[in-house]
Amino acid sequence: MRIDIITVLPELIKSPFEHSIIKRALDKGLVEIHFHNLRDFAVNKYGKVDDAQFGGGAGMVMMIEPIDKCISQLKSKRNYDDIIYMTPDAKVLNQKTANTLSLKENFIILCGHYKGIDQRIRDLFITKEISIGDYVLSGGELAAAVLCDSMIRLIPGVLGNETSALSDSFQDDLLAPPVYTRPAEYKGLKTPEILLSGNFPKIEEWRHQKAIERTKTIRPDLLKKEEK
Repeated sequence: MRIDIITVLPELIKSPFEHSIIKRALDKGLVEIHFHNLRDFAVNKYGKVDDAQFGGGAGMVMMIEPIDKCISQLKSKRNYDDIIYMTPDAKVLNQKTANTLSLKENFIILCGHYKGIDQRIRDLFITKEISIGDYVLSGGELAAAVLCDSMIRLIPGVLGNETSALSDSFQDDLLAPPVYTRPAEYKGLKTPEILLSGNFPKIEEWRHQKAIERTKTIRPDLLKKEEK
């Protein structure tokens, strides 16, 4: 998988890719991440990439020309499965979307900033818009890192145990059950006996029941969606 990230703040987004599971994927050659500073495509020598809104109003808008130049340059070198814009006014990222995207090969991710991007960029280039929640960040960089992490960890060979991702929350529209490790008892708090029994069919049955119970309590909307 190759991911090209367009941003006005590349130094802000690089750190999450230098550690842990994503770094492991990069070191194994399972994914490539390339950062593109939008100011390299600025409309003047001062690095201008934004301007005031037509019609007035607070907040600057990212200009069409620098983004057009950057995306067009990238597209001239390879084909992309999707050009993704990270924005709060979009469908919220979920596990099914991450699963689908993890099977593809090439992406451009555009990080919004300021008041957003000129609508014409969305009309001309963007094939998918993704939000990470119903709130607003200062820019799309942190959201892009979240999206990349959610996709990359699903690529075969990235996780030490590939079945681990299959038992994550939301993979089956349920929250994950509680988990325990050594010691079996700590300050009077005991691990459920079933997990120590070695009876794996019963353990899976217990985990599934606990997943349903947690989902009913914390995210009942997930169960309603499954019933539709």
